[in-house]
Amino acid sequence: MDFHTATGSPSSSTSSSDPNLTNSHHHNGGHNHHDTDPMHSWWESISKARSRIHLLSSLLPPSSSSTAASLDSLADSDRPARSLLSSFSAYSALSSSLSSPLSGSGDDPLCQWLYETYQSSDTDLRLVVLSFIPLLSGIYLSRIHSSSASMPSLAGFEAVLLSLYAAETKSRAGKPVLVSIPDLSQPSLYHTPRNKPNPNLTTQSRPSIGVLSPPLEPQIAVKSTKRACIVGVALDCYFKQISQMPSWSKLDFCRLASDWAGQDCPCKSEFDNNENTIETNGFSDGIRVSEIDDVVEEMGNFGISENGTVSAPKGARIPLPWELLQPVLRILGHCLLAPLNAEEVKDAASMAVRCLYARASHDLAPQAILATRSLIQLDKRARESARATAMATAVSNANTPSKAKKPEILLVGLFIVFLSYIVVHQYVFCGFCYSCILFL
Repeated sequence: MDFHTATGSPSSSTSSSDPNLTNSHHHNGGHNHHDTDPMHSWWESISKARSRIHLLSSLLPPSSSSTAASLDSLADSDRPARSLLSSFSAYSALSSSLSSPLSGSGDDPLCQWLYETYQSSDTDLRLVVLSFIPLLSGIYLSRIHSSSASMPSLAGFEAVLLSLYAAETKSRAGKPVLVSIPDLSQPSLYHTPRNKPNPNLTTQSRPSIGVLSPPLEPQIAVKSTKRACIVGVALDCYFKQISQMPSWSKLDFCRLASDWAGQDCPCKSEFDNNENTIETNGFSDGIRVSEIDDVVEEMGNFGISENGTVSAPKGARIPLPWELLQPVLRILGHCLLAPLNAEEVKDAASMAVRCLYARASHDLAPQAILATRSLIQLDKRARESARATAMATAVSNANTPSKAKKPEILLVGLFIVFLSYIVVHQYVFCGFCYSCILFL
């Protein structure tokens, strides 16, 4: 696929025939003043983002004219790239175009837009591209492993994935990603050992080193033997910036991960023991059970819901080697346990983890079984803790006596009583004088 990007800035193409520009260039010692001007750098970044958004608006189908108008309004904002990242309508329009049956070819303009945008130095523009990586990876892997014989070329998708892989290969500089595991036989900094160590024995703690990811080799094409590694690296790039990803992008990933697992057997729910039921037999007579029932619907939000509000393209069951499953589980762990995630994202992640556990159980993959079981247990404990907190709050509210009236309500009541007292006395002394009553 022949994707090209412009590497020169508009200022670098200025002709040097103007003597004033030449003298100014020599006077500054060969350095352009705009390179150190923060205002110029800010405006150049804004201009690049606006041009990318306008180009995206022209690439969308003519049927989405309202979306094109919305993109034009995003381009006029103070932070156009950040506004594009936070726009659900723009994400939905681009997602529907990427999900079309003919997308992903070598001449796909949207894939070329994603490829060129990721080459930009603007961080927010690169985040926009990363937000579409789950959807792009899901469509790409599902089509690769589908049984359709007349599948179009997917060189456009592969070019985008290779651009992320090349950037990550360059940043790692041929070194593996290591993790240090402390020696559990040695006391840590957070507790005092029961048995004091013998000073005559000199023992050195040697933490073991684990290889989280081996060194990356440069790739110029997506080979079948390297496909899982390339897609896994792209998903790892997504995971590094997942805290800045919108919720709809995470939701798409969770649903695609469930489709990738392809397991819908009863063993995926073996950890769920009727978590949504609430027993009220153990309460004392003084507790108003009706008030506790009022929070049942709210507490039901802590359960797992399979139905979402945003539709996503269906994926297909695919092979899940560890080099691909590892970044998938990292992303699902964030979607499952991060406190700021929406409840629908947590629910979708719960279903995805359970489907992957069922898949790992059938495939007899020890690493995947251990990882998915751990995530399921963490999710279950978090939901049980949330339900216990909600129940304690409901019981506390039920045992609390009626709330005292607010001071302003008491003042109004006293004022009415005072007026009534005066009116009665006016009636006694004035013989029901209406003028006195009206005056009061």
